[in-house]
Amino acid sequence: MKLQTHIPLKKAKGLMDYQSRVVLLGSCFSKNIGDKLDYFKFRTLCNPFGTQFHPKAIEQLVCRSIEKENYTEEDVFFHNGLWHCFDAHSDLSAHSKDQLLQNLNSGLRIALDHITKATHIIITLGTAWAYRHNATDKVVANCHKVPQKEFSKEIVSIDSNVKSLRNIVEGIESVNKSAQFIFTVSPVRHLKDGFVENQLSKAILITSIHSLLNGTVTRGHYFPSYEIMMDELRDYRFYNTDMIHPNPLAIDYIWEKFIYVWMSESAFPVMERVAKVQKGMQHRPFNLSSEQHKQFLDKQQQKIMDLQEEYPFMKF
Repeated sequence: MKLQTHIPLKKAKGLMDYQSRVVLLGSCFSKNIGDKLDYFKFRTLCNPFGTQFHPKAIEQLVCRSIEKENYTEEDVFFHNGLWHCFDAHSDLSAHSKDQLLQNLNSGLRIALDHITKATHIIITLGTAWAYRHNATDKVVANCHKVPQKEFSKEIVSIDSNVKSLRNIVEGIESVNKSAQFIFTVSPVRHLKDGFVENQLSKAILITSIHSLLNGTVTRGHYFPSYEIMMDELRDYRFYNTDMIHPNPLAIDYIWEKFIYVWMSESAFPVMERVAKVQKGMQHRPFNLSSEQHKQFLDKQQQKIMDLQEEYPFMKF
């Protein structure tokens, strides 16, 4: 008896391994996958400007970093005791204007460095709804709790989203002609927009990505995160208590599907070795001075040294 339908998946070309460099941009689901890759000690950069929910926000970050267009005091503002930028998440906000500008421009340099070297670019889109700042007529990445009356909410069209995605791809290809692009739609439900409005948004994003991939993008791929959550995991026990975000079990499930598609077989033994070290680091001994614990620490250190000898970039 089959109690679940499965989305057919097959191994991709250009698989990831421990020589890969991965850049993840977009919604909080990019961070979910980024955290997994970081746990297994892959070389990654995840959202240097914090969470970015829609294509226009990602486009602004990517293009600005590639064009080396630094932020100036005209791009920041003071609100509720902190300095903010509409292009960045509040994680980068600071108590001083100079510190914020330093955070922003450092983020641009880091982003460009990683984009230039990346083997894989993972872009997760969260919503097609966007907020336009009325005073500047600019679509923002984050409103920073500025009063809602200062913004106009709009649904971004398929054509506009495709244009943003194409600008992202072409911008990256201008400095890196070999990276693989992996697009996915976040399974997080943006219910504050409304139930029907959320489904409309997801449909626009899916259509936008496929319109792009059916065009001239030769190294672009779609991974069905949203579809796996909606179809294979169609039960509320796979959500957090907010009924919006996938819970750890769902994230683990989609992660397993992702590495099946995108991870080289050669990486799995190394991932197992890294996982043993990570679990060992979480070990809490009953007696710190026991001989048994000292032997455990020696073995743990040897495992780390063996990994770092093969992969010097790993930090524990």
